[in-house]
Amino acid sequence: MSSPQPSQTTPRELRRIITASSTGTLIEWYDFFVYGSLAVVFSGLFFPTGESNLALLVSVAAFGTGFVVRPLGAVFFGRLGDRVGRKKTFLTTLVVMGAATTLIGCLPRYDTIGTAAPVLLVLLRLLQGFAVGGEYGGAATYVAEHSPAGRKGTYTSFLQTTATLGLLLSLGVVVACRVLLGEDTFTSWGWRIPFLLSSVLVLLSLRMRLRLHESPVFTRMQAQGTLSRAPVRETLGNPRSLRLVLLTLFGLTAGLGAVWYTSQFYALYFLQSVLKVDFLTTNLCMAVALVLGTPSYLLFGRLSDRYGRQPVVVAGLVLSAASFLPLYAWIRAAAADHSWAQVVVAVTLQIVFSAMVYAPTAAYLTELYPPRIRYTGLSVSYHLGAGVFGGFMPLIALSLTTSTGNTLAGLAYPVVVAAVSAVVSLTLLRGGRDNRFVRAVWDQLDTPERTDSRAPAPTS
Repeated sequence: MSSPQPSQTTPRELRRIITASSTGTLIEWYDFFVYGSLAVVFSGLFFPTGESNLALLVSVAAFGTGFVVRPLGAVFFGRLGDRVGRKKTFLTTLVVMGAATTLIGCLPRYDTIGTAAPVLLVLLRLLQGFAVGGEYGGAATYVAEHSPAGRKGTYTSFLQTTATLGLLLSLGVVVACRVLLGEDTFTSWGWRIPFLLSSVLVLLSLRMRLRLHESPVFTRMQAQGTLSRAPVRETLGNPRSLRLVLLTLFGLTAGLGAVWYTSQFYALYFLQSVLKVDFLTTNLCMAVALVLGTPSYLLFGRLSDRYGRQPVVVAGLVLSAASFLPLYAWIRAAAADHSWAQVVVAVTLQIVFSAMVYAPTAAYLTELYPPRIRYTGLSVSYHLGAGVFGGFMPLIALSLTTSTGNTLAGLAYPVVVAAVSAVVSLTLLRGGRDNRFVRAVWDQLDTPERTDSRAPAPTS
């Protein structure tokens, strides 16, 4: 008996799929971001003491090491996802991420084991990044392949909120621990609680995901014998599909990474490390802005179904590039006057603009890549862009700020990257599935999903 088509998934089943997939992805982002939420604390725990700016840069660089291996994780888990199944793969990434995060919570400090502390921390950060490299592609592919045509943007937008909600959860847990335990206790051992909490969250999410069934698209390809035998080679060794990876990298995910990490992570670092706003005020401002901005993901996901992915994405890139300098200048002035409501508004606007780029991305990428290489192609292009171009944004920006003495100098990087992505998208990725480069890949690697996925699809 053939598996049901994505459009035949009942509303109740779809809600369960979205909940289980999004919860697991939220926890993985929580695991990945809780380190970033504690980066300033870590500069005094896992690294040698010294000049404060250098210590901060070292701790942020260690945060960046998790991004270095995300593309490698994308290749490894992408191959598994296209060969053995979407469900099995994103179950594996959840377990690996949870284990790495829990172990960070058990690590001895620098004053206990010396240089072994930063070495072990970096190794666990690498393991976290490796797992994240496979998680997002699996969840995005799984949800999209269950969603009806014409509503993929709406349903995958719930998944897109998880990165922001994961950051919000990490901030909330860190602030709660710091306030409830007190500064001395938190610095001594309370910082471990946010990491150890991961083990409980992972077990709850794992239970939900184990109840899911395999993607109907993957099941159908498996039954018909159309699975790729070598997804990595077909994705990166094929000139046509490699061109598609590069187009999605420079026309979408690089700009996405720069915009998202500027609007959320760099805003956190800018307030706390550049403007020297106290920890509690910084995190409360960020938390309120995240709460206010998150619903916009659902709005822009829905709008991308109606008006197309590219118009919404490009509008977000352009607005972000044009607004970063004035918004951060406003944050600087507001912080000097202790006008925290203005800070919240400025950060919220950044989050809304980044949501325009991020909300349609899961649906956009799953529609660009043929099913037989979808997990691999989506994961590699996403993590090269969001992981590398976005992940090192705070380090690059803080380095520019430190070296020039200009508090706004670091914004040159995200402005340029976002602008370049907008231009590439409009000139080379225009037309979505109907783009000649994209169409050439589908013609070469097409599967029986072709007829279903092309109708009706406002994906251009």
